[in-house]
Amino acid sequence: MEKVKKITVKPRLRLIHGERPSRFAMDSVDIVVAPENKPPFKTDAVAYEEDTFLVLSAPVELNEPPGQLVRLLTELREMKPEKPGSVLVKGTPPLQLLAVVHDLNQEPSWKEEWVAKALDGIFRETEQRKLYSLALPFLGTRHGSLDKERFLVLLRSTLEGIVTHSLKRIWLMLPPGINPGALKVLKPKHQKKKRGRYQESLKSTLPPLSKKISFPIFLIICQKSYWG
Repeated sequence: MEKVKKITVKPRLRLIHGERPSRFAMDSVDIVVAPENKPPFKTDAVAYEEDTFLVLSAPVELNEPPGQLVRLLTELREMKPEKPGSVLVKGTPPLQLLAVVHDLNQEPSWKEEWVAKALDGIFRETEQRKLYSLALPFLGTRHGSLDKERFLVLLRSTLEGIVTHSLKRIWLMLPPGINPGALKVLKPKHQKKKRGRYQESLKSTLPPLSKKISFPIFLIICQKSYWG
């Protein structure tokens, strides 16, 4: 009777991605990328995507009595629009930083230059108010069609152009459906090390590598370069 060989099928290994947020360091600022509903830490301020009449962040209540609705419509008609690209600060900690990046009377309602200007204004406010942490959404992408990766480029460009002293942590609020590969924009670039004064003088003093020199002569050249 033939023996039946026992065949064992090894289960395929599958990588399970954890929920640990991604982190990127830009100078002295630590950027933590985490979903909007999973804050990695408490923040001193939260930025909001807003329009010139501050409608987008206003609470919507449909059970208001008719008199209240008339009053609200009257106030809205008399309200002066905010300037696109500006940032308004409201509330108590955590502060509300209203980034005006939409004009609902225009099509499209947003402009890239408004988003860039609002980012600059947000970081200016955090420095003036000595805020340590900030929650920042992808401005221009929730109520507008700004490409998410393009927003990351604008964010990086803004951070590279300013000097932050108080701000140390940014919770970048990750919207659903974003390609994780887009976050590579935030990775620090490799910078070439600057040559010191001694290295530069030594390089200019040494003869070309094609010439053979003895070790004692090499030491004399180094000493001469160092002591002048």
